[in-house]
Amino acid sequence: MIRIPREIIERIIAQAREELPNEACGLLTGEGNVVAELYPMRNVDASPEHFSFDPREQFAVLKSARQSGQRIIANFHSHPATPARPSGEDIRLAYDPELCYIILSLAEEQPVIKAFSIRDGRAEQVSIEVEG
Repeated sequence: MIRIPREIIERIIAQAREELPNEACGLLTGEGNVVAELYPMRNVDASPEHFSFDPREQFAVLKSARQSGQRIIANFHSHPATPARPSGEDIRLAYDPELCYIILSLAEEQPVIKAFSIRDGRAEQVSIEVEG
């Protein structure tokens, strides 16, 4: 399970809508399984089908998180036209089995957000507890 403040979920949805037709992405920091901070990132691929982080932006987030006593606990990206589930590419590129992978789908009338644990090439959905 991952706990995310409602305000951060709303910011993720807003970012995803703003970046249409491309995928939006970012990192979430906090302690344990509780998200405290959202770091929107630039999708350097500028693509509606995949995303990549800028390594310099990633390093800046890591540095900021460490300075505030947090760690990166999740990353997120949007699926503008497909369901909120990891694609084969998402699973293949899941580099850290300790991270939570959050996917926001804008394919339906209402946004759908889901979280996943990805280990050994397998994705398992984990629950999201919305705070606030």
